[in-house]
Order: sequence, then structure tokens, then C-alpha cells
Amino acid sequence: MIDFAQLDDLARRLSALVPPGLREGRDELQENFKAVLRGGLGKLDLVTREEFDVQRAVLLRTREKVEQLQRTLAELEAQLDAPRH
Repeated sequence: MIDFAQLDDLARRLSALVPPGLREGRDELQENFKAVLRGGLGKLDLVTREEFDVQRAVLLRTREKVEQLQRTLAELEAQLDAPRH
């Protein structure tokens, strides 16, 4: 999930960079920064950490199965190539 507290902090830091002559609209500018950041992040195709961890575990299990199948295939190929008596 998106941590909106961090977005708020980033918006505050961005508004603090505004030149002193423009500071009277600082609160409005800070809200605009937040809206732009949230809108931009909302368009990204993001997953939660939990979803990421689940998919990572699935990938690791799949990799283990593929490696086992490769070993089994190599053994079978070796048996086929072995001279028959």
C-alpha cells in the first residue's frame, strides 16, 4: 500500500522549497503537491508487499520444481545414452 504519511511529508518538503515570495500560497501548493503525487502513484500498477511476497514464494517453488525436472531429465538422458548390455 501507499504510505500517505510519507506522501504528506514529501509534499511538505516540496512546498518548503518554494521561494519566499510565493510562500503565501504554501498550504494550497502543498495540497496540490499531494494531489499530484497521489494521482501519479495511483496510475502505477503497484502491488502490496503481501502480494509480492506470495508471488515470490510461488516463483521460488516453481524454480525448485524446474531444477528438479532438469535433474530428472538429465538422468533419463544419461540412461538412454548408456551402452546397453
